[in-house]
Amino acid sequence: MGTHARAAFFDVDETLLNTKSMFHFLRFWMARQGDDGSAYDAVMAEVNSQAASGVPRTEINRRYYRRFAGVDHAELTRAGRDWYDAYRREGSAVVVAAWAAARRHALAGDLVALVSGSFRALLEPLAGDLGADLILCSEPLVGEDGRLTGEIRRPMIGAIKADAVRETLAARGLSAEECSCYGDHASDLDMLQVVGDPVIVGADPVLLERAQALDWAVLSAAAGPLRARTPGAVRISARRGPVAARER
Repeated sequence: MGTHARAAFFDVDETLLNTKSMFHFLRFWMARQGDDGSAYDAVMAEVNSQAASGVPRTEINRRYYRRFAGVDHAELTRAGRDWYDAYRREGSAVVVAAWAAARRHALAGDLVALVSGSFRALLEPLAGDLGADLILCSEPLVGEDGRLTGEIRRPMIGAIKADAVRETLAARGLSAEECSCYGDHASDLDMLQVVGDPVIVGADPVLLERAQALDWAVLSAAAGPLRARTPGAVRISARRGPVAARER
């Protein structure tokens, strides 16, 4: 399955990219269909209402893809590449420290995997830019007619991310203790706990509490252009206070 000795698993939205890619793309897609922004705003109001009422993130993920039922897969793939090509040129497109960490892992010969509830049409051009080896994502199902059915194989959210990481480690014969994982949201906690080197990106209070207790590394969520240089990581220690983290 490969010659990598270690792996680094990265959440994508607000960990590597300074946006929620699915919804940033949805605005782009709907504009292509003639929306002036009002229909998109209505969709987001509905999504936010669902989240506030306690609809699970996995179900919100499934409902997102149902909006693309009947869409030609090739057309969606082209739109995803066009979206990413435009997005990557923005001045605050990436989370600088995490992007640089992923590049260091790639240059060190580690397997770099993207783990995301987003979909391959958006993630493949990102993986090409970053030098990532593997994409673990929500995979829309495509019918015999080449059109999306509106369903997905499994929503790559929360505990399912952790399952995907474990499956990858087992398939490639890698030691979890030697591997790294990066995430920005409490829903990434299950995935972060699978590996020996979990790294928090940003200031999610649930994750920061765990970092403080267990001496996990913390990276800044400051955004910048794609080719920006990165500051060093900071390790929060319950015993020593903030100190410079080891280079990755």
